[in-house]
Amino acid sequence: MKTEPKCPKCNSENVYSDGNIWICPECANEWSEHLDTTASAPETANATIKDANGNTLTSGDAVTVMKDLKIKGSSGVLKSGTKVKNIRLTDGNDGHNIICKIDGMGTINLKSEFVRKI
Repeated sequence: MKTEPKCPKCNSENVYSDGNIWICPECANEWSEHLDTTASAPETANATIKDANGNTLTSGDAVTVMKDLKIKGSSGVLKSGTKVKNIRLTDGNDGHNIICKIDGMGTINLKSEFVRKI
């Protein structure tokens, strides 16, 4: 009897297969059945996220938005100078590598090139 693998990203047991691909519904990670997960782990561990001034960011930092940013899907604008506390860093494939909550706007994804560490 073959057992289902655990998710290599979040170690969840709730995974399912779709053809040759395994999918984790908790973190939306997709991987091949024959993927060697030990080869890709060191690359993501060494990746550092830097702000517009070149300072290294870590989860929990506070940042300031450096330019007015239009919010997609909304008529709102995130104004320059907005302070954001307790950011979370992600490895967003679309370039948005910061997740934060802003009062009055909710959860927003930001690119690190538009923020400055406080």
